[in-house]
Amino acid sequence: MFLATLSPAQRQEGQQELNRFVRWYGGERPVMVLSAREVGDYGKNISASVTDAERKIEPVRSFLSFAKKKKLIGISLAPHLRVGKVKQGRSVKKGSAEIPPVALTAEGYASLESELEALRKERPHMAEQLRQAAADKDFRENAPLEAAREHQGQVEARIRELEATLRGSTVIEKKPRITQRVGVGCTVTLRDLSSGEQLSYILVSPSEANPAQGRLSIASPTGKALLDNKSGTVVEVVAPVGTLRYQIDEIKG
Repeated sequence: MFLATLSPAQRQEGQQELNRFVRWYGGERPVMVLSAREVGDYGKNISASVTDAERKIEPVRSFLSFAKKKKLIGISLAPHLRVGKVKQGRSVKKGSAEIPPVALTAEGYASLESELEALRKERPHMAEQLRQAAADKDFRENAPLEAAREHQGQVEARIRELEATLRGSTVIEKKPRITQRVGVGCTVTLRDLSSGEQLSYILVSPSEANPAQGRLSIASPTGKALLDNKSGTVVEVVAPVGTLRYQIDEIKG
């Protein structure tokens, strides 16, 4: 409907930019549930991933104004679509503004892929919940609609985070061998020098850490202390209970 209001010269670019917006937002989602926060997030995403962002978002902004005029959305969203400032002197690739490149184990990569697929499958169900909640035309006191929007926003944010992480990640090849220094993907055997207790951890990126499964983040205090150290090294970790001292007994790549 909106594209039909544009001149032939405007329509091609308008179609391209609206397609970009729809891919980001989710083509199966009804426009009535689009939130101001999501519109703002899209502006940040475009600012970090394309050049001439102000011109790129203009067709989307016009579409949002059109949707409000046609009463397809309940609030004015166009003012929330703004271009963020990107620091000069460095190139910013899509996803890199928020998610730095990470090294993942093969198991961690597969786990994130599985989570992403499960969340994508939630989209039709969430859209149906939103349609049902939106059936109540009194938007001012529609708590189910707000709850459904909030849940959808959280799921979509997690989907975008996972997509960016997987897009910018490298998979560490696991090799069953003794290695000289601790790195991502290594299995490290430690000995607590105060109690003599032996501990074993797999060093992983923060996105796949799970202490209950022995997967220790390299961003944790212990992970930072172990990283790049050799077997036989004694490391100290400052914890709330005091300084803990561990000896690295074995490192397997």
